[in-house]
Amino acid sequence: MFEIRIHGRGGQGAVTASEMLAAAAFIDGKYPQAFPKFGPERTGAPVEAFCRISDRPIRLRSHSYEPDCVIVMDKSLVDALDVTAGIKGAGMILINSNKDVNLGHKTYEVDATKISLETLGKNIVSGTMLGAFSKASGLVSLKGILGAIKERFSGSVAEKNMQAAGRAYEECREVL
Repeated sequence: MFEIRIHGRGGQGAVTASEMLAAAAFIDGKYPQAFPKFGPERTGAPVEAFCRISDRPIRLRSHSYEPDCVIVMDKSLVDALDVTAGIKGAGMILINSNKDVNLGHKTYEVDATKISLETLGKNIVSGTMLGAFSKASGLVSLKGILGAIKERFSGSVAEKNMQAAGRAYEECREVL
């Protein structure tokens, strides 16, 4: 089982990203589970969401305490929270950043904000980050991500999110 924790700010789509990631895993023939952790958050407040992906049915119903991957949708959260808390020793981090960030784990980055602003006209990076996650992890296919986006959204919103995810897939890179 592979566990993912997503850190974002209210309004950026962290919960939506976990749900779409689970849908993409399902499209790829895997067993997913997605759930949020939030209270009375408001736009801009830190939010966490989680996703589990397995080749077998998932019976675990607890919090995810030791993720294999952490997705950071807003680089400013690195200074506000310990985004690396609990991450497994061989775990990876995917961060929305335009500058190399060293967090002590295998790290991938993509400038999801730039891609989203140019493609969607908004700083909503959920689909964009999932395109990068597909490339960085290899756990779900880009086809699965695009299918999940198409299931979640319609019309031009779906098309723009699919374009942003594809672009993020191409631009995602490992920080050395």
